[in-house]
Amino acid sequence: MRKRLLLVTGSPGVGKTTVLLKVVEALKAGGYSVGGMISREVRSGGSRVGFEVLDISTGKSGWLAHVDQEVGPQVGKYRVNLEDLDGIGAEAIVKAVENSDIVAVDEIGPMELFSQKFQEAVRRAVESTKVVVCIVHWKARSRLIDEIRIRGDAEVYVVSYGNRESLHELLVGKAVGSLEKTSRE
Repeated sequence: MRKRLLLVTGSPGVGKTTVLLKVVEALKAGGYSVGGMISREVRSGGSRVGFEVLDISTGKSGWLAHVDQEVGPQVGKYRVNLEDLDGIGAEAIVKAVENSDIVAVDEIGPMELFSQKFQEAVRRAVESTKVVVCIVHWKARSRLIDEIRIRGDAEVYVVSYGNRESLHELLVGKAVGSLEKTSRE
């Protein structure tokens, strides 16, 4: 079976987003269209204050979560900005399913799972025929995550300090191989 769901996981701070960004850059450099969403840590004065959500295709960004966010579900010291998560993150995934060769999702985790629109967008990507490169939170458990992990077309890759400089090369090769296999079918 064609492995088209490339799930990336690893402990906090190990470099999962960096690996995904390298995959996106390499695929774009190879002429493939990549869409979806990236979540990036934002720091101020040396400490983390929140997470930005970014649409890979348009560059549009907003807040996924922030320490000063006044409303929204709380995860640790952050409150999730469902408006930006839905309007930027989930929308970016839906647009990628419709218009891109590859869908990137960073990440399926506790903050993102508060959004029904995000969950629906991820399901749509997973159920499509697209190659999906997705970060899955190390410890988070949900019905959606469990369903994705056990699929026959999914493979899980663990980012470690030992492989984080080269893992993107393997993932790019898997993504391109899956795209080529699709074009032959």
